[in-house]
Amino acid sequence: MRPGATITRSVTVNGLVRTYRVHVPRTYTGRQRVPMILAFHGHAERGATFERYTGLSALPAVVVYPDGLRGTDHRFSWQGAPYSSPRADDVAFTRAILRAMAATACVDRARTYAVGRSNGGGMVALLACRMPAGFAGFATVSAAVYSRSATGCGHGPPISLIDFHGTADRVIGYDGGTRYGERYLSSSAWLQRWVDRAGCVDAPVILPVNQVVDTVTWPLCRGTGHPVVHYRIRGGSHRWPGSTGNRAAGSISDTISATELIWQFFRTAPRLGSS
Repeated sequence: MRPGATITRSVTVNGLVRTYRVHVPRTYTGRQRVPMILAFHGHAERGATFERYTGLSALPAVVVYPDGLRGTDHRFSWQGAPYSSPRADDVAFTRAILRAMAATACVDRARTYAVGRSNGGGMVALLACRMPAGFAGFATVSAAVYSRSATGCGHGPPISLIDFHGTADRVIGYDGGTRYGERYLSSSAWLQRWVDRAGCVDAPVILPVNQVVDTVTWPLCRGTGHPVVHYRIRGGSHRWPGSTGNRAAGSISDTISATELIWQFFRTAPRLGSS
């Protein structure tokens, strides 16, 4: 793979040809294993769109942008949403990507991470439930975590999770709601699942980052080393914080960069197999 390039690859999963983009960092030599991020786009987007507005490809990691399937509304989406394709097995697609990348690129499986926004955040939630030991860390932004994605997610190992959500998000409400006839979780309900699994026993600590953003953390957890961190963006909308060009619904004060904060979080999270 050529350093600095973005290439398109495909893999057949359950008889369907699935596509994904792979961005190779300029520092890639093919001799030293580098971190890998799987980045899941939002509803009605494609991997190329997600790459443009997140700026994830600027990170010193191989970044993979899978493409969703057309759902029942004829827009691209991920498994677990009420509008997703009935043929979608995106967990199997993810496993196939991980196998293909391990066979063809010098990536570090112990430093492999999943990131997603909106419906893509719901996909990351599904992976956290179904494949908690498959990634060293998970990041969700304005996540649409529908009830079906969270089913059976009450037991299992703790994970390292960083989450962002705006309190004025009119697409996926901060306090939960209903879309397409199905309930989706509030930010607090989604986070509480992982706080419980980490064995956190005390109230969260809330600290201001700036005039519109607070961090919410749970410091008193059993000694797993897996942090759960939430960025509450007061008045924030459905946009990716620090977007480099996303015209998704709403607007936000770009006083933080989700991309930079996610990378900082991943760098300090325990590696796979270390705990």
